[in-house]
This record gives sequence, C-alpha cells and structure tokens, in this order.
Amino acid sequence: MMFKKLKSLFVIEEEQEGGAKPSGETKSSPAAPRQASKAGVQAPASKGYDKNNPPKGKPQEKFVNRLLGALEENNPEGFDYLEYKQAVQNLSNVDMDEGTRFKSALAMAKSMGATPQKLVSSAEGYLKVLGKEEAKFLDAFKNQTNRQVNTQAQEIKRLEEGIKQRQAQISKLQKEIEAGEKALEANKQKVNQSSAKVQATKDGFYVAYHIVTQQISEDIAKMKQHLL
Repeated sequence: MMFKKLKSLFVIEEEQEGGAKPSGETKSSPAAPRQASKAGVQAPASKGYDKNNPPKGKPQEKFVNRLLGALEENNPEGFDYLEYKQAVQNLSNVDMDEGTRFKSALAMAKSMGATPQKLVSSAEGYLKVLGKEEAKFLDAFKNQTNRQVNTQAQEIKRLEEGIKQRQAQISKLQKEIEAGEKALEANKQKVNQSSAKVQATKDGFYVAYHIVTQQISEDIAKMKQHLL
C-alpha cells in the first residue's frame, strides 16, 4: 500500500471546505506548554503509553511518518486489516450506518479470502509492530534524557552547591565585618578617651606653667621697675 494512501487512513492532513472533516478523525488542539516547577527542575516522564490516559495535542509529522512507515514495511501481500480499513473508508460517503459499512466491506473482502478472525489477527499484529516502535522510541528517549536532561540537572546541582557555598562565605564574611565594625567602634572610643586624657594632662601642665611663668614675668617687671 502506498505510504500517502496509508497516511490518509489515519491522519487528517487538512480540513475540507466549510470546516467539515473526514469521518473518523478530529483535530486536536495544541497541547499547552508544560510549566516549569518553581521548586526545581522537572525531568520528563519516562513511562510509556497509557490508553486509559491518552495524551492531548497535535501529533508531530515525523512520528506519524515513522509509525505509519513501520506499518507499511510490515504490510504483507494480499488483503488484510489495512486494505479492509481502506474498503470501510471508501464507503464513508455512502448513506449507511457504521455497522453496515463494516459488514459491507467484509462482504467484498471475503472474495479475497478475508475473514473476521484474519482481519482482527492482522490488526493485532500491527499493534505489536507499533509496540516495538514504542519500545525503540522509549529506549532512545531514555538515552536522550540521560545525555541531556540528567547532565544538565547535574550541572544545575553543581551550580546550586556553588551558590550555597558562596552564600555561606558571604554569611561568614558578613559576621566578620560586623565583628570588625564593633571592634573598630570600640577602638575609636578608646582612642577618643585616651586623646581626651592626654589633652587634659597637657592642659593641666600649661595651667601650672602659665601661673609660674606669669608670676616670674611679673617679678622681673617689678624688679626692673624698682631696682634698676
């Protein structure tokens, strides 16, 4: 089966005029971007597909091509599930309900050896093919996570530890600065006290010096007046 034809069975490539879409498919709105946790780095989830909690968003074309390419590679000669799905889709424009379309397509397929059991079995085989693609993807995903996310997470941890160490150094320096400021203030007070004490000693000396020298100077003046 040609890849483009196969792709038309599963993927809507564009809306039809008037906004109508091919039956069986609906476009999904783009997934909202994941918000980074404020508490720290959040690694991507590594679990596989959960059919009970299907993901939302628009499929990336490269992954659609990869999965459908795997189906094409494993599509054997003859009529199986994929050809049957095409036959059902060809009846989508015919005015009949879904059950009738499935039965009508089977009636045409019986001439090519198809049976319900064979169709279901081939469809389940394609699920196994997709399961192997999922396993390969998860393996590559884990390797990429280890190379990129975990490596970057380790770098973030290293930076955080560096910040903590520097914060501790800053805290230590701040305490040393505060202690130095207290010692500086205490020394200033001691200097001021010592300076005042020295100044008082100087003042006391000059008071006495003034009194004695003044008296001697006055006596000299008197002696010159009265004796000479």
